[in-house]
Amino acid sequence: MRAACSRRSFLSGLLATAFGASVSAIPDESTEALRFGLTPVVLDDRIAFLDAWADWIESQLGRPVVFVQRSRYREILDLLLQGRLDLAWICGYPFVRNRSRLELIAVPRFRGRPLYQSFFIVGADSEIQRLHDLEGRLFAWTDPDSNSGYLYPRFRLTGDGKDPDRFFRRTFFTWGHPRSVEAVAEGLADGAAVDSYVWETLARGHPELTARTRVLERSPDFGFPPIVAGPALSDPDRQAIRRLLLSQVQDAAGRTLLNELNLDSFGLETPALYDDIARMAGRLPEGEGA
Repeated sequence: MRAACSRRSFLSGLLATAFGASVSAIPDESTEALRFGLTPVVLDDRIAFLDAWADWIESQLGRPVVFVQRSRYREILDLLLQGRLDLAWICGYPFVRNRSRLELIAVPRFRGRPLYQSFFIVGADSEIQRLHDLEGRLFAWTDPDSNSGYLYPRFRLTGDGKDPDRFFRRTFFTWGHPRSVEAVAEGLADGAAVDSYVWETLARGHPELTARTRVLERSPDFGFPPIVAGPALSDPDRQAIRRLLLSQVQDAAGRTLLNELNLDSFGLETPALYDDIARMAGRLPEGEGA
């Protein structure tokens, strides 16, 4: 009975996500609000935290801040490139594909480094012992614009001479790393590839969930998903928000918010941090993941 209820909960949540749950209103361009886009990673549906973070940024910058969440990475990217968002926390994969139109503002530091990995995960009690054991199984992709949940696993399989479109019996998108973890934990997928930061953050806050999964394989390190500015944000505003994020760890309330995010701080990095992701993207067939 518990498993059936959990499956219904996952599926109803997945449908809500797919059809636009968490659709924050975007202020008109004539307002002074700083429009900050977020993809559904750990922050999805954490309204109280987002309110607190917005209040802190507003107190430091002296202008309103509105967080805008969307259910898919592409939605946030499109709003950013259209000038309907000022900045956003996005994945390194869409950043490298739009590097000429976006500017790095700051990169989170997780466990002391601006890096993370892709985790292939399976059920805790699964007989699967290596990646190739997933052949012919049911697999959950996270999002077609995700490095850890789509680009890297496809690159990894291709490197072994496998066709990622034929390797698995069937695949589906969950549209969020926590949902990919949940899908494996509930037995809705035999495996998934997820953001290591998300998995480890879930392990801290929801160990009962991650305990029902097992990390099968870890990728090399990649540049952590960055905070970037779009074309609508002026240069003075870019400098102001960069200074603020880089100094957040020095403020007591700011450190508390970072701890809520399971992050150490924000740091200044160069686009070269994402060159490995760019190289993988360059090896995909034209149009894949677009």
